[in-house]
This record gives sequence, C-alpha cells and structure tokens, in this order.
Amino acid sequence: MMQRSKIAGIGYYVPKNVYTNTDLSRFMETSDEWIQERTGIKERRFADRLEETTTTMGVEAAKIAIERAGITAQDVDFIVFATLSPDYYFPGCGVLLQREMKMREIGALDIRNQCSGFIYALSVADQFIKTGMYKNILVVGSEKHSFAMDFETRSRNVSVIFGDGAGAVVLQPTQKEGQGILSTHLHSDGADAESLAMFYPGSNANKWLKDKPDYPDQELGGLFLTREQLEGGAALPYMDGPAVFKKAVVKFPEVIKEALAANGKESTDIDLLVPHQANLRISQYVQQLLGLPDSKVFNNIQKYGNTTAASVPIALCEAWEEGKIKEGDLICLAAFGSGFTWASALIKW
Repeated sequence: MMQRSKIAGIGYYVPKNVYTNTDLSRFMETSDEWIQERTGIKERRFADRLEETTTTMGVEAAKIAIERAGITAQDVDFIVFATLSPDYYFPGCGVLLQREMKMREIGALDIRNQCSGFIYALSVADQFIKTGMYKNILVVGSEKHSFAMDFETRSRNVSVIFGDGAGAVVLQPTQKEGQGILSTHLHSDGADAESLAMFYPGSNANKWLKDKPDYPDQELGGLFLTREQLEGGAALPYMDGPAVFKKAVVKFPEVIKEALAANGKESTDIDLLVPHQANLRISQYVQQLLGLPDSKVFNNIQKYGNTTAASVPIALCEAWEEGKIKEGDLICLAAFGSGFTWASALIKW
C-alpha cells in the first residue's frame, strides 16, 4: 500500500493588535467602504513592532500544531518554513525557529514562494514523507508584513491589504486507505514578475544606479540600498493590482481543476475549498465559476487581511477548529501570488 502524508496537527497564531479600516483612514486617504468594496477586508492584525517577529509568530503556531499531533519539538525531524518577510535577509527563519524551540540539529529549509509559499512547502514536505526520509515534518507559513508597509496615501493599494500572522502543520506518514495528501500541483510564470514585487534591498541595485549619470563609476562594490532609494520609496512593495487580479482569476480555478482531474474528482466532490486569502472578490469569482455554495468555501480575509504564506494554514486551522473539516472530507487548497506562482493541493482529511 502506498504511503501518503497526513496532517496530524495544525495550529495558528495572530497578533492581538487589531487595526480596522477606519483606523487606517487616520493615516491615509481611504475609507472602510473603499477597502471593503475592493478587497472584502474589514480589519487585520499587526504584530508588536519590537517584541514579535516572523519567527516568534511561527513558533507560537508550531507549538499548537506539535501538541495536537501528539509529539514534542524533539520528535520533529525536518522544518520547512515559508515566508516573504524573514527576520533577517539571511539566515532564514527555519534555523531561528529550530533554535527558539530547542530542537535537535535537524534540517531546516526556507521557501520563498510568497502567497503560494505554504502549498509549495507542503508539497516539498509531502515528498520527504512519501520517500520515508522523515516521519514528523513541521511546515510553517508566517508573515510580519506590517514592518515593511508604508501607511501613506501613495501606498494605500498595498498597505490596506496585508496583515500579520502564522500557521503551521505537522505532516506524518499514513497508510490508511484514501487518507492524506492525494496530490499537489505547482506552477510559475516569471514573465510578469515585476507586477508584484519588492525590488530592494536586492542585488539588482546596480541596475538602478547605472541610470544615475552623477553616480561615480565603480568596477567593484557599491551600496546595497542607497539613501536616494530609501527616500524615493524604492524599498516599498509594488503591486499592479489589475494585472494581478486578471491573472489570478484565470490560474486559481485552473489549478483547482487540475487537482480534481488528477484524482478523478469533480468540483461537486469538494467538501471545503480553502483558497489563499488574497482578495475576497477573487475567492467569490472562483467560487461562482466552480459552482460551489458558501458552505463549501472558507474565507477569513475579512478579519485578517492577506497574510501571504500564512493565509492558507490560518484559514485551514480556523475551519478545522470551527468543525467545518471532518475526517474523510475532501479538502482543496489553492493559492496564487507574486512570481507569478500558483499551486493547489487535494487532501483527504
């Protein structure tokens, strides 16, 4: 009998600080109506500026997932950590979590696939379980967006969307007939990579400098991030919202249908679709296209905003805690984001 991966434990953590749309209107020209109409978001959570990091939030989610899996941190034999907002440029958050949780000297892999990061991480972990290399893999998606957000009117199309939080699962092998991760599907297309990106700091800085005629010509060296770039807003996230929306509404349903077809299923067989919480309007469009009732789609972007790599595990955990996921249910996860990358996973709970 083929060995599969099952989610043996799941947990999530969101900061206590709640910021409503009205709160944001104190800092920029926006309104509750404007934000809800375009995104469906009512409020989001922001981490404590000094006390909380992407890693510490990931640790809190991991503790819950590990306890629910019936194991200890010492039993974990591999870490896969997905984020676009790491504590440091390097090293990654995986080793920081390993240190914080006092785990053994196990492997730690960092995944940089932004909004698709958790499903990519889940897929990687799934392969390690299937081959028998590891037995208890901790998969974490965590983000602290708020530290990099610009709360001025010039950036409102980005800053009103994102929030902070973390989700985690423990993957274990199962040989129970029909249980576990049935398949995962990963895709990318870098043709429009710059449509949703944070360009600096990055090694492409010299390209920016070459366009400055008054900057001294240097064969070696250079600045990682110049004062001019900082003052000009070059280090802020950039998003071409219409371009992202246009691509997402095509690739989201496409990758969901791919997962269903690969397993001989129809959209009517889905017990619950848990989409990445990018935009409530995208989720509603996909739901309509697939002909799914409200009871079969889980959305919590209204409360948390877009938490990128954390959004799928947070939503999955909330749905499970609310009793919307039961053993034997067919669960579909799907995500689309910067890169562009998109992914899906079909799970028999």
